[in-house]
Amino acid sequence: MDLIVLALAPVFIIAGYVYFRDKYEREPVRLLLLSLFFGALTVIPVMFVGQFFDGFTSKFSGLFAAAWKAFVVAAFTEELFKFLALYLLIWKNRDFNEKYDGIVYAVFISLGFAAVENVLYVLGSGYGTGIMRAVTAVPAHAIFGITMGFYFGMAKFYEKQQYHLKMKALFYPIILHGIYNFILFTGIEWLTVVFLAFLIYLYFSGLKRIKKLSDQSIYKTDYNLLNEKFGRNN
Repeated sequence: MDLIVLALAPVFIIAGYVYFRDKYEREPVRLLLLSLFFGALTVIPVMFVGQFFDGFTSKFSGLFAAAWKAFVVAAFTEELFKFLALYLLIWKNRDFNEKYDGIVYAVFISLGFAAVENVLYVLGSGYGTGIMRAVTAVPAHAIFGITMGFYFGMAKFYEKQQYHLKMKALFYPIILHGIYNFILFTGIEWLTVVFLAFLIYLYFSGLKRIKKLSDQSIYKTDYNLLNEKFGRNN
């Protein structure tokens, strides 16, 4: 039981942070729970499609094998199904009415996937793995979700750029996820420094994107409140 709590704690901490950054019009809990559930379900197709792609890994060697596993077997497969879950569940939903909402739902879907993955890893490897993944893998999944949701949220409101923003919502997380995995999969010790630097970059870029769209939501809400307060008198 302690291992399960350790595995799920970072998921709920990050989910809570992202949820409470939406200060004025928070998303319905029912839809957030559904997002977590959809994210958890993506583990099933990811497992089968990932195994299919992994069958080609033997055709490569050295860094090429690491790159194939990092960018295709893991990053492409996982982020593709997260994106599909996000699109099918959220795109036409009436509660998706602010740019920041894209981040909220994308992160919850990513955390649903991360929760299942983390429980499996921690139950199999113990406390050390749980602590390490709490500050690396789980936040990384959340940041990939932030990146996806950032562009997905903007795609909803910039119709002329919608296609390109959707492509960014899919491919930018794949690139970030692939780099993250590639550094780990190479097994090169001196790349530990690069990994730590990249992790710090992910943290700061994620927080910056959250602040940008969260602030825009605040400005929009404040403007609407002013209209409601004074507009009727004009």
